[in-house]
Amino acid sequence: MIIIAKRLNFDDIIYMSYSIDFRRKVIFTMEEEGLSIRETAKQFRIGSASVSRWINQIEPKASTTRQRKIDKSELIKDVEQISRYLPKRA
Repeated sequence: MIIIAKRLNFDDIIYMSYSIDFRRKVIFTMEEEGLSIRETAKQFRIGSASVSRWINQIEPKASTTRQRKIDKSELIKDVEQISRYLPKRA
């Protein structure tokens, strides 16, 4: 796990969200067809938690960037030091 963190650049990870139009379509379909949250989620192949959340709040919340518990450069140094003690791959 630590080695994976070294190889990935976590600053480049993109989180995808569903469009407002899609969310509205999901909720509209649920209401028009009288579907349950579970049935709606299954029909659109999305999580039921998403459908449930969209019923009360269709607009996405503004994302906030979490503060790292450890500075990224310190993490990389730590991983490099630890990797010296790990068995070498063939």
